[in-house]
Amino acid sequence: MKSDLAVQLLADVLWNALLISAPLLAVTLLVGLLVSVLQVVTQVQEMSLTFIPKIVATVIVLVVFGPWMLKRLLAFSASLISNIPSYF
Repeated sequence: MKSDLAVQLLADVLWNALLISAPLLAVTLLVGLLVSVLQVVTQVQEMSLTFIPKIVATVIVLVVFGPWMLKRLLAFSASLISNIPSYF
């Protein structure tokens, strides 16, 4: 009974972590891929060219999706904390 609860809690934590981090990881991956293709096509191998677009994209994604990410995290945390008495 307790192990089922622990497995369910772990699954919920991992699922929420995946959902919260997915927009940031997906956009960063896409920007990195596009910059890499651009570097291969133009043969420009500047190191700062790989980091600056990713940082800009990360900031934009955090501004756009930040409220949703925070709301999801707070909702999960509130439900987890409110259910503490039922775990014992």
